[in-house]
Amino acid sequence: MRKISAGWRNLRFGATGKRLVAVIAIGLILAPVGAQAAGLGDILSLIKTITSTLQKAVGGVLSDIQTVNSEINKFRQELVWPLNEINQARAFVSATRARYTGLMSQIQSIKNNSANLANPRQLESALRGGQAGGMGQFQQVYAQVYAAVPQSNAAKPMQRDMMDIDDALAMDSLKTTIVSDQATQNLLSLADSLDQQSASAAPGSAPLLTAQARVTDLVTQAQLAKMLAAELRQEAAKLAHQNALLRQSASATRNLQNQMQQVLKHP
Repeated sequence: MRKISAGWRNLRFGATGKRLVAVIAIGLILAPVGAQAAGLGDILSLIKTITSTLQKAVGGVLSDIQTVNSEINKFRQELVWPLNEINQARAFVSATRARYTGLMSQIQSIKNNSANLANPRQLESALRGGQAGGMGQFQQVYAQVYAAVPQSNAAKPMQRDMMDIDDALAMDSLKTTIVSDQATQNLLSLADSLDQQSASAAPGSAPLLTAQARVTDLVTQAQLAKMLAAELRQEAAKLAHQNALLRQSASATRNLQNQMQQVLKHP
């Protein structure tokens, strides 16, 4: 029995081999004493053969698999995702954030409001607030500073139309700046989040962060295009306004000439 115990300790194979040996041991226990004595040597020889097969053939294959896995991990850590370079990049990002985060926060918190009177101060606060939800009252605040369009008995129809369209385009551009400021704040928050993720990103996740940064860049470009369109509309309206003034001046000059001719015709 000591030999059987020693053979059991020397077994280095999986659960299937252990179950096989257990079945053999139970068979030995249940077999008659004479059969146990007669077949003991054969069973020990069989156990040794199984152990040798598992240790040499199967064990060699497992060892080769472990060697290949080790080489793959080494290739990934040294060439594909170099661990030292990744740690250096993380340290650089962390150091950069520690150096500039406080300064950027101070710059963003600087207030540029300069209006002194009540109505202009309220309008400037609405313009610089970056809150698109408060644009419902923007027209009222705008009219308190720039006045409303005169009544029909106080100005000519063409003048009233020009005032109205100029106010409309001006408020459109101002509202666009409010939405742009709000979008800028959201983009800055997203950029800060990407910055934090890059400092602790796992190897291989760089393409995902790059994709998020590209999407953010596209959003920024779209917002810039919207601002440019608003500026072009404003310039076009300014040109139209100037042309309208020229037409009014030409019409007034023609009326003055007609009146002078009529005066000169009288004796």
